Amino acid sequence: MSQAYQPLHHKYRPQRFDQLVGQEAIAATLGHALTSGRIAPAYLFSGPRGTGKTSSARILARSLNCLSHDGPTPQPCGTCELCRSIALGTALDVIEIDAASNTGVDNIRDLIERSRFAPVQARWKVYVVDECHMLSTAAFNALLKTLEEPPPQVVFVLATTDPQRVLPTILSRCQRFDFRRIPLEALNSHLAWIAEQEAIPIQPEALHVVAQRAQGGLRDAESLLDQLSLLPGPIKADAVWDLLGAVPEQELLNLAEALAEGEPLTLLEASRRLLDRGRDPGAVLQGLAGILRDLVLMAVAPDRPELTGVSPQFREQLPALAKRLGRQRLLYWQAQLKGSEQQLRQSVQPRLWLEVLLLGLLADAELPVAKPSSAAPDSKPPSSAQASNPPAISTPAVTNTAPTPETPAPSPVSLPNTSPQAVVSSEPPPTPPSAQEPDPDSHNLAELWQQILASLELPSTRMLLSQQAQLVRLDPHRAVVQVAGNWMGMVQSRASLLEQAIKRSIGGNRQLVLENHGGAAPMASTPAAAATQASPSTPITDPTASQAQPPQPALSQPAPTQPKPVSQSPVAMPAVQTPPITPAVAPATSSPPASSKPPSVVSTEISGPGSPSMGSPTLPPTADVSPPSIMDEKVKRFADFFNGHILDVELDND
Repeated sequence: MSQAYQPLHHKYRPQRFDQLVGQEAIAATLGHALTSGRIAPAYLFSGPRGTGKTSSARILARSLNCLSHDGPTPQPCGTCELCRSIALGTALDVIEIDAASNTGVDNIRDLIERSRFAPVQARWKVYVVDECHMLSTAAFNALLKTLEEPPPQVVFVLATTDPQRVLPTILSRCQRFDFRRIPLEALNSHLAWIAEQEAIPIQPEALHVVAQRAQGGLRDAESLLDQLSLLPGPIKADAVWDLLGAVPEQELLNLAEALAEGEPLTLLEASRRLLDRGRDPGAVLQGLAGILRDLVLMAVAPDRPELTGVSPQFREQLPALAKRLGRQRLLYWQAQLKGSEQQLRQSVQPRLWLEVLLLGLLADAELPVAKPSSAAPDSKPPSSAQASNPPAISTPAVTNTAPTPETPAPSPVSLPNTSPQAVVSSEPPPTPPSAQEPDPDSHNLAELWQQILASLELPSTRMLLSQQAQLVRLDPHRAVVQVAGNWMGMVQSRASLLEQAIKRSIGGNRQLVLENHGGAAPMASTPAAAATQASPSTPITDPTASQAQPPQPALSQPAPTQPKPVSQSPVAMPAVQTPPITPAVAPATSSPPASSKPPSVVSTEISGPGSPSMGSPTLPPTADVSPPSIMDEKVKRFADFFNGHILDVELDND
């Protein structure tokens, strides 16, 4: 009668501690404990699957009870009756319990009752509790006293793959040994020895793939080698990839080459070849992530190819490809692949979404990773004179051209937008986008702005900023937000909330800078801020213009006129009709040069008893600017009310 077939992981199971693969520290420690006779009452063996936990427990039982020696020995004979019965699992005094099927407290009580009896054949009674983390809390508590003070000549060995689920009171009563994953070199050499003993015609490249795919588990590697031994020789690496259903490394490198070329047709053809051969889209995605990781390692350390997980015959292709793609792009692609595997698993069309993901990476490769800040479509970069002016309000020479019923409305005067309320910090305004260098640490400003808005807690603040503000520049020190001029006061009152949102979504400590958009003067958000915009007793002058022209006297407030219908141009805030007040600056005109930038706005400052001063921004010059309407004044009152100010100004009932 022929002998029954034995799988390789049973046939080549280690029989002594010196035969353990990749666990030299544990073997040395237990060997010295056996030699010195210092046997602990309980041991805990933890580690990944296939690393030798149960085998070590059986070796410990054989070392304690080998009949060829008078006492414990680190080298049992393996030929005596007890050694053979322990290897076969038929020894009466070595009891193995599967905790996954014996989880209750009654099973542990029965174990404790049997442990009180003396050994029948052996010197020591050994209890091996496999997968002990599956025991219930009551079962663990019932085992506490026995582990701490076991009966004489009794040893408990607990084995688990999840030590975090074991109670701390159990851990404190055991000597813990953590079994590590077997290194690739040790696993490869052990598989080569088995292949030589079994006369398996397998190539070294195929053995390397087997050891690599086992991920440090000796049982998995031996089982795969046993399966490959059924194929006719010589067994190549392609046979291993086909048997595993994984994507070969050369095909993954071809996919990375297609990404580097930047051609959608080449990329789709490379992915279609993989999928048409029956490769799983999830496996393709996992393999691509691994290749990108290896390329990052080669970009960082081109002289250390052993750090990568690629087979030696393909490592020479990595440095040139890594240099071609660049570390920044590789890291960006890795960030884009996060979470995509779960999406493919849940999708009913994983093949479609894999191609969409790859084309998305290709589109990201065509764009620069660092995107410069972009201004609004209708805005223009400030002139050099505006960028160099200090944050103080200044005007050219003022002439009395206040609108009357007989004369049309004058053209507003060109004025740099340097109101102290428009910019929170005292730093100069940012340079135009055309003069900025691309910031390699910045991202898409529109996407970052949406992230900042999403982190705001108040829906009203989120809606206000989404409609009236936008992020125009971001650097490691500042975050510049452009705000519509009429809404500057409301945004300033929420500046602290915006700063917190930027810190939560982006991180870092950046200074928030609010930039006035559209050339309109900002509304006063507080009485103190309104007082700084204009003073009724001090006329506003331009220090640069005062050297060429004498200062003009302050003009009186023009009489209120009947407003005309509002034109189709953007809405501007009107001047409030009040009783006679102290002199203030009226709108002034100046003929700017033909080649200068379209002028900004000079606001008319008013002041009344019991109310703060308030600037009324007007429109940039157009062909025909109509006076503001009463409805615009109501809008302004609503905005001031939102900022916490109630103005004692009577409005018409129109």
